[in-house]
Amino acid sequence: MAAGQEPEVQAPSQSHTEAQHPQQPKSRPTDRSHIFLGLGREPDAAAAKRGESLYQQNCQACHGAKARGGMAPNLVRSVLVLHDDKGEEIGAFLKVGRPQNGMPSFAQLSDAERYDVAEYLHMEIELAANRGLYKHSGEMTSGDAEKGKEFFAANCSNCHSATGDLSAIGKKYPDPTAMLARIAWPSTRGPRKAMVTTQDGKELTGTLEHYDDFETTLKTSDGNTATWPTDSVKVAIPDKLDGHRALLPKYTDDDLHNLTRYLLTLK
Repeated sequence: MAAGQEPEVQAPSQSHTEAQHPQQPKSRPTDRSHIFLGLGREPDAAAAKRGESLYQQNCQACHGAKARGGMAPNLVRSVLVLHDDKGEEIGAFLKVGRPQNGMPSFAQLSDAERYDVAEYLHMEIELAANRGLYKHSGEMTSGDAEKGKEFFAANCSNCHSATGDLSAIGKKYPDPTAMLARIAWPSTRGPRKAMVTTQDGKELTGTLEHYDDFETTLKTSDGNTATWPTDSVKVAIPDKLDGHRALLPKYTDDDLHNLTRYLLTLK
């Protein structure tokens, strides 16, 4: 794969997808963590293992080791990858590509191989975001609150305050399991706010009803909606979790445990 943003693509029918890739069992040990972290279903580990080899052969040169980015975008934070469920969006995009932006088509891969690549990317998101599963944090005995305080001052204090927005976080999440998960991935689903600037300089704010490389639809506070070709407007989407996403590949287990211990003291 090479540089270029990924367009939203039409997913295959549910019956076709389910026929190729049966649903995973519904009662898995990490289901509650997945729901809490907003990760969706647990990736297919066997498919991800096959996809790792395919990724290394076809994608790593541009998108970097473990999909963290290189001369092409970081796929762990890709909107298309995050919105994909069972390879329907990733697979369809790989089949077409975007040659005009340097992203070739991978039509030579089979549907099953494209699905495997998608599962590999989902597994990389799993490993980055769901750090709380590395150890049973309910029995966590490690962690140094003083070191956590130092980490907080160096990495978190620009956006958060121990005496402000996080003053009672230890009371809100007294269980280390919940606290650690909120640190690693505090995502909450909901409508995305945005500001659209039109070609004549008019600025409109509201909720994104639809947004991809081709079309943008915004619903304003008065209930009206407007649609534009995406390449004809400027779309600004505030990302309050950008700092958390930047830290995900950098955290060590010690960092997370130290920070957890410190935040538990804020009551």
